[in-house]
Amino acid sequence: MTRIVLKIDGMGCGMCEAHVNDAVRAAFAPKKVTSSHEKGETVILSHDPLDEALLRRVVETAGYRVEGVTQEPYEKKGLFGKVK
Repeated sequence: MTRIVLKIDGMGCGMCEAHVNDAVRAAFAPKKVTSSHEKGETVILSHDPLDEALLRRVVETAGYRVEGVTQEPYEKKGLFGKVK
């Protein structure tokens, strides 16, 4: 799994969050997408890394400005931590 964090400028309300989430879901097949206009970010969980240029284009076409993108490996932690 990969965790992608987008720093986004231009989201001002819950509808903006939904607009960004819908745009990402339409272009990719993410496991989960969550946006926060208060934090100015969108967090995407995906099985594979996403094409950063396409991701920027999708969000910017929706009317928002991407100020930064980070991608890092993500490992879901269970309720009691990792089982060995």
